[in-house]
Amino acid sequence: MGSVPGTFLPTILLLSVQSWGPAAAGDTHNCDEPLVSALPPSSFSSSSELSSGHSPGFARLNRRDGAGGWMPLLSDKNQWLQIDLGERVEVTAVATQGGYGSSDWVTSYLLMFSDSGRNWKQYRREDSISGFPGNANADGVVRHRLRPPVEARHLRFLPSAWNPNGRIGMRVEAYGCPYRSEVIDFDGKSSLLYRFVKNTRSPVKDVISLKFKTMQNDGILFHREGRSGDGVTLELVQGKLFLLVSSGDVATPSPSGPGSALGSLLDDQQWHSVLLEHSGQHVNLTVDGRSRQFRAWGDLSHKDLDPEISFGGILAPGKPVTFQRKNFDGCLENVNFNGEDIIDLAKQDVPQVLITGTVSFSCSRPQTMPVTFLSAGSHLALPGIPGHDGASVSFQFQTWNSAGLLLSSWPQQGSRRLLLTLSDGALRLGLSSSPGQAQSDVTAGAGLNDGQWHLVSLTVKGNQLSVTVDHNQAATIHAALPVETPAGVAYRFGGCLPPSSGPECESSLGGFQGCLRLISINAQEVDLISVQQGMLGNFSNLQIDSCGILDRCLPNHCEHGGRCSQTWTAFYCDCTSTGYAGATCHHSLYEQSCEAYKHRGSPSGLYHIDPDGSGPLEPFPAFCNMTDVPWTVLRHNGSAFTRVKGADWESPHRAVFQYTASPEQLLATIGRARHCQQELEFHCRRFRLWDTRDGTPLSWWVGRANEMHTYWGGSLPDAQKCPCGVVGTCINSRYHCNCDAGWDEWTNDTGVLSYKEHLPVTQIVVTDAARPSSEAAYSLGPLLCQGDRLFWNSASFHTETSYLHFPTFHGELSADVSFFFKTTASSGVFLENLGITDFISLELRSPAEVTFSFDVGNGPCEVTVQAPTPLSDNRWHLVRAERNMKEASLQVDQLPRGTRAAPEDGHVLLQLNSQLFVGGTATRQRGFLGCIRSLQLNGKTLDLEERAKVTPGVEPGCPGHCSTYGHLCHNGGRCQEKPHGFSCDCELSAFTGPFCSHDISAYFGTGSSVTYNFHEYYPLSTNSSPQAASFHGDMTLTREMITFSFQTAQTPSLLLYVDSFYKEYLSVILAKDGSLQIRYKLDLHQEPDVFNFNFKNMADGYLHHVKISREEGVVFVEVDQKARRQVSLSSGTEFNAVKSLVLGKILEPSGHVDAETARAGARGFSGCLSAVQFERVAPLKAALRPGRPGLASVRGPVAASDCGASPGDGATRERTRVRAGRSGTVDEGKPIADATRGDSAVIGGVIAVAVFVLLCVAAIAIRLYQQKTLYTIKEGKPPENEGRAVAGLRCELSLQSAVCGNQKEYFF
Repeated sequence: MGSVPGTFLPTILLLSVQSWGPAAAGDTHNCDEPLVSALPPSSFSSSSELSSGHSPGFARLNRRDGAGGWMPLLSDKNQWLQIDLGERVEVTAVATQGGYGSSDWVTSYLLMFSDSGRNWKQYRREDSISGFPGNANADGVVRHRLRPPVEARHLRFLPSAWNPNGRIGMRVEAYGCPYRSEVIDFDGKSSLLYRFVKNTRSPVKDVISLKFKTMQNDGILFHREGRSGDGVTLELVQGKLFLLVSSGDVATPSPSGPGSALGSLLDDQQWHSVLLEHSGQHVNLTVDGRSRQFRAWGDLSHKDLDPEISFGGILAPGKPVTFQRKNFDGCLENVNFNGEDIIDLAKQDVPQVLITGTVSFSCSRPQTMPVTFLSAGSHLALPGIPGHDGASVSFQFQTWNSAGLLLSSWPQQGSRRLLLTLSDGALRLGLSSSPGQAQSDVTAGAGLNDGQWHLVSLTVKGNQLSVTVDHNQAATIHAALPVETPAGVAYRFGGCLPPSSGPECESSLGGFQGCLRLISINAQEVDLISVQQGMLGNFSNLQIDSCGILDRCLPNHCEHGGRCSQTWTAFYCDCTSTGYAGATCHHSLYEQSCEAYKHRGSPSGLYHIDPDGSGPLEPFPAFCNMTDVPWTVLRHNGSAFTRVKGADWESPHRAVFQYTASPEQLLATIGRARHCQQELEFHCRRFRLWDTRDGTPLSWWVGRANEMHTYWGGSLPDAQKCPCGVVGTCINSRYHCNCDAGWDEWTNDTGVLSYKEHLPVTQIVVTDAARPSSEAAYSLGPLLCQGDRLFWNSASFHTETSYLHFPTFHGELSADVSFFFKTTASSGVFLENLGITDFISLELRSPAEVTFSFDVGNGPCEVTVQAPTPLSDNRWHLVRAERNMKEASLQVDQLPRGTRAAPEDGHVLLQLNSQLFVGGTATRQRGFLGCIRSLQLNGKTLDLEERAKVTPGVEPGCPGHCSTYGHLCHNGGRCQEKPHGFSCDCELSAFTGPFCSHDISAYFGTGSSVTYNFHEYYPLSTNSSPQAASFHGDMTLTREMITFSFQTAQTPSLLLYVDSFYKEYLSVILAKDGSLQIRYKLDLHQEPDVFNFNFKNMADGYLHHVKISREEGVVFVEVDQKARRQVSLSSGTEFNAVKSLVLGKILEPSGHVDAETARAGARGFSGCLSAVQFERVAPLKAALRPGRPGLASVRGPVAASDCGASPGDGATRERTRVRAGRSGTVDEGKPIADATRGDSAVIGGVIAVAVFVLLCVAAIAIRLYQQKTLYTIKEGKPPENEGRAVAGLRCELSLQSAVCGNQKEYFF
């Protein structure tokens, strides 16, 4: 009842390596003999009987005695039929009939069993199903096999439903065989020690098996000592079993750590089985048919333990006991150690068995009688018993619910009643004069809804009340309350306030749900048998003489580390911080690859990747580089440039690389990728990779499978060469690697490793660096994986009778299915898998309706999602279906999720046995027509393409992705189809990047200019494009769209100027006051139209966005996506013979422009221009990323920049201030495509080289000064002094490369 101590004992818990799972069903050994037919009538009893001809003695199967079976006086759920089998036997099956030749039969019933006829336990199938299906007529026999079988003497059948046109009528039989039982009873102070002679041939493993029964929640079951205080202990702690291994050199975690407990509620006075198998460091523990595998921490093996074992406590004569724990108080049965019957040996009083204290070889302890409150409306009313002085009530309770009414008193005259409630896991005591009105509330205890038995003692003397919890005086509460205590007071356990006739409560305060036992009123224990027989008090919806509590969190069905909590009827999963969601934390919140993130429109960045979705692997962080085919970047801890000297064969240098993902996560990521690579940069001097005498490798790298590889980047795995050896460019043709030439100068064998079955590199080993002046240096890049071959794995179904078949889908407790589909058909089955009665199916039932159907034994269930528009639109749609123990759910695209809750205490196992049919059904009807892509079941992707290659009517692959993903191409980018996906063509956009969402920006220095010439790009003789033809000198524009962003603090400024051969122009300027002005002159003989937009001072150093759209004589202007204006032109409606577009300074001013434009053009622009677009022309892209000669020319300092915010994030771009001093130039003079370096570039180069040489000299000097430190070889990791040492080496390598490659550059 108390909490587990935080510091338990010097032990370590075993490390669990496998989750709970059902143990294999045991062989029944032909255990199928009838057990009931030969019993005398006295072995039968019942709650009641209709007549002497319907007595329970006539309830034998297929008998016609009496009235032909048992029939109770009343047909309600409080009736039962009980059979005493005479001795404890193994029961493997039961069978039922109705009353002979009648309309009386039971359609469902509960089965309970007991050793003593008290404290019954309910048999549950699949650990959750409480009932058995009964009969459909009077004489048919319905038989059910018990898996697993039970050992019991008494059986009780409780009808829960019967023929509505008849009454309860039953004839029954049970099947099984005799059961051998050897029992020993420990009193909590005794123990048994068994000593054995170790065989010279040690057993392969130690096997310990036993059963135990107790009502105490703590105690040692068995213990083995080993050397140096080591040992193995199986202990009961708070009703749970803990397997611990003591160790003198490892710190002790608390045994109540998550995942360390096995079994639960084991202090229920029922038999529980234990099987322990210990082989080496491997341990398998099975409790009540459920197994878990462990591996011991440290080196403790079963062979290291002493040849003795103690049961019931720790008994080690002559040895110091390292810790004291509570002995076991209860019974053990059939204790077996490596084939030896320990109890039988103890009975024979053999010298190998030493017993301390008092034990007996029977288990005849008195049984407590619990009572189960099944619902919030369950109650038990008892009369008060006269007391000499005041009153007292005591009881024990057990529950998972945090709130409920435990006890209330009911005075005769209607005075204030006493209320004892459970609130937030604590007891609350108060008085109430009317329902819902509580006064003088006081609380005691905490966390009492933990499933443990808790003792409550309530005492009233005069006006003084006291409540004590678990004998804890610190948890006792006292209150002075006027309470009536005469004999007329009635006590009501559970129930509702106000009282309700139904099973549920109308008020917010519901009744108690849980178990009570040892109820005493005024020190007299209540006889619950008298209550059950109607002789004392009254009750409603109770299960007397049985506690039906279940631990729904063991095993824990919350996946991926979800935390389980529970009430009396259900469990709940808290998925916080797990990376998963759903009722059982099954569905991953993260995508399986960078490819999947790209197709959500995500930009480059750091993401969590979950490569197996709902599978066991956890998500991990990785960088996604969103190119046309995305790259996944996985880094490690050894990216530093490492220099090696002094390593030889006996003392090699070994670097071990730890990645940001586990080996299993790396393997899954590489398996999904289309291509993976890793650059290994390797430099050397007076160093060899191979021994030139016999070809022995002197250095190598280790791959993911811990295998050694001696080929180097750029070579094939079997070539045993370096890149230069493959292409024949090694510096010495006699060798296959540059390093093997043994030059005195630095050389390198750098390359890219791309055989992904060997990646990633996990170790690099270097040995030949101990000779004079011999050294090596290397740097390993991150693992780069491109694409996701499973994301685009697809198949096209062309006929309704075609399908793909795969092995049976195994998703017994938790199953999820996800895939993309596209179709023009109105209906079709996506997939189907069948069992004997169970099945699972997903189908397009109508053009706008997807249905998820399944049956796990509770009857067919469906979840449907209705789309607002047809899904048969030949676009990709995502379907996610999941079924678990809590619910079934279905989601289509981003539509609201459809759900259906699982029934309480129903079947939970999905049992399938047919092949999985994809795109059709086993009957070849209602097949799917269209494409299915990226089909995953429980996180595993099925290879549709490989199976489609050999299946008639199905083709691998599926074209046509732009209809779905084309919207991801922004800012005028055009979607282009690819066999596995799509790409965005940004040629006609002012943006770049995989989605045309990264704006092209430039910083303009003082006097700089970019000129775009339309007539050079669109010569008349070659112009065949309608868009291009509109810019020719003989063509006119009646409309244009202009967009750009700018950032400046200069006024006046020319933002954009467009000129024509006919002296017409458009200018956008910032006036001296910072206002925006647009000037259109579309008629040579008229003055320009001038429009002032005094939104605010726009030369404020922030980024502003401008959009100008003209439709003939109407101009629409939008600033910063908010301010909008519409103006009309008077100078004309046609822009004739467009010549050029200028950004910044007008280098060739003409006399036809107005004075303000000329003034702004002479000064130009200083600041940031971004995303400039004039119709289909992007002048900044042409200037900064030239693709054709003669397109654009640049003068002055214009440099590519990130000063413009990208609109690709889908949100309003944040405005940032101009950063002063933004430098960098693009060469001026000729158009960029033909440009050569000018004087400014040469001067910049001279300065850069000079600074570089000075830095190199300084770094080399530092390196020489710290030579001893730099050359220290450290095992297992690269050198830590990366900064200065690496800088020196980089300089040295760079200078040497300059000497070898360009003498003038070196001496310069």
